[in-house]
Amino acid sequence: MQASGKRATGNRVSTVLGRRLGGELQRLRVAAGKTQREAAEVLSATQTKVVKIESGWVPVRDPDIHALCAFYGTQEQRVIAQLLELAKTDRERRKVKGWWNDGPALGAASYIAMEDAAVRNRQWQLALVPGLFQTAEYIRAMGVADSLWEDLDQVETVVSTRARRQQRLYGDNPLIMHAVIWEAALRQAVGGAEVMRRQLNRLCELAELSNVHIQVLPFRAGGHSGVGGPFNILSFGEDEAMDVVHMDTPRSEIWIEDAERSSLYVEMFNSLSRSALAPYDSMQLMHSIGKGMSE
Repeated sequence: MQASGKRATGNRVSTVLGRRLGGELQRLRVAAGKTQREAAEVLSATQTKVVKIESGWVPVRDPDIHALCAFYGTQEQRVIAQLLELAKTDRERRKVKGWWNDGPALGAASYIAMEDAAVRNRQWQLALVPGLFQTAEYIRAMGVADSLWEDLDQVETVVSTRARRQQRLYGDNPLIMHAVIWEAALRQAVGGAEVMRRQLNRLCELAELSNVHIQVLPFRAGGHSGVGGPFNILSFGEDEAMDVVHMDTPRSEIWIEDAERSSLYVEMFNSLSRSALAPYDSMQLMHSIGKGMSE
């Protein structure tokens, strides 16, 4: 996720298990021909609460699950037991406070929570170095250029937050990161030639990690399927957890949590990867770009 001036929305975030539970409850509701308003009446709650439940934004109590299953005509005990187990596990995981909730994350708390739970991140970037690969100097240079960041304190918050996020690339269970970066993002001298040279060196160092896979899509590849903009695909370890696609714009975030639609982005990423240079050739190109930069 790139830098943003959007405000954080608090500690309640959509979780992997919460979305899975909400999706199952939504499926049962639709199959029963019931509306969210009707479901809200059964719970003596607002329709907004049902929307949040089905989106995975709030924990779900066992009595609510029993009430909804009865209303939807769901009598199979195995199904109800699975929903209750999902809800219990989700509630327990929400109690674990993530470091990203300790202070302002400039609107990134929801994404960082998802990234922390992910086991793999596939990212396509058109204009910027992926956030998990950015040096502090590169981040500061972007902060100065970004009108959404109000002051230097915000920039330093992003620097420290991103540094903590980058620890996911190390340790016993590191995040598996596969990035495809358009050549333009590497030739844009963000912060000047020296800052960009160090950034390119950093990319080459990271590419040596066994869990990091960096490819460059060169200009000579011609037209490609990623012209619509950058995106990243988060994959999770839970059984049956679907891939989640995230896109960040200067003014908003877009989440795609539908299996059919997310699969289209997986296909797009695979196409970009096939068109890109192999990792070794990508590293050679990054070295060449760095050497050729001048103030």
